[in-house]
Amino acid sequence: MLEVKDINVFYGAVHALHDVSLHVKNGEIVSVVGANGAGKSTLMWTISSVVPYSSGSITFNGHPMPRQTDETVKNGIAIVPERRRLFVSLSVMENIVMGSWLRDKNDKESVEQDMEYCFSLFPVLRQRLSQRSGTLSGGEQQMLAITRALMSKPKLLLLDEPSLGLAPMLVESLFETLLRVRESGVTVLLVEQNATQALAISDRGYVMETGRVTRTGSGEELALDPDIRKAYLGE
Repeated sequence: MLEVKDINVFYGAVHALHDVSLHVKNGEIVSVVGANGAGKSTLMWTISSVVPYSSGSITFNGHPMPRQTDETVKNGIAIVPERRRLFVSLSVMENIVMGSWLRDKNDKESVEQDMEYCFSLFPVLRQRLSQRSGTLSGGEQQMLAITRALMSKPKLLLLDEPSLGLAPMLVESLFETLLRVRESGVTVLLVEQNATQALAISDRGYVMETGRVTRTGSGEELALDPDIRKAYLGE
């Protein structure tokens, strides 16, 4: 579904991504793990067409990735950014509607069905529809950010540090929800510092260090690797 091949990204004179390559197959959950500053978020913003790359290629379902963010969303890619980045002055319902903005306005039935699906994932949001999103708890804001992304009806969902700042119980629930999202037919590319949880639900994983992919393997292989356990799993 997604192929990133030898991309290089610069922030001015800073070389942020060095010949990074990865691929995601339809129906997979793929994780990218690594420490702060490894380039994980830059990778996600590059795939989302927010950050330009200077060389290499990105293809989605066999076609070159457009360089405009709205076209990327129309093609079926949505991102849940780090720290959620909600429209905090808007209500929960208004944020949800914004997620479906690029969809066919005449297809109200499909939009309503997808909204009901999201409420089945996160029932608490139905009780918060008129509440300003900036007043939600951290966990509720993450639920809303995922819902907003799902309302664009993506084929590929990108999640950047979704567990950041959440209590352990909420983190476990979040990762269980991602398995349900995959079961609904949405492919998932996940960036996480919480390598334990991420690799546990992943078909495959990549390890990034200082802008480079240094290891790849199945989620189980990486989770059992002694070096990775020492570096990222606190052992």
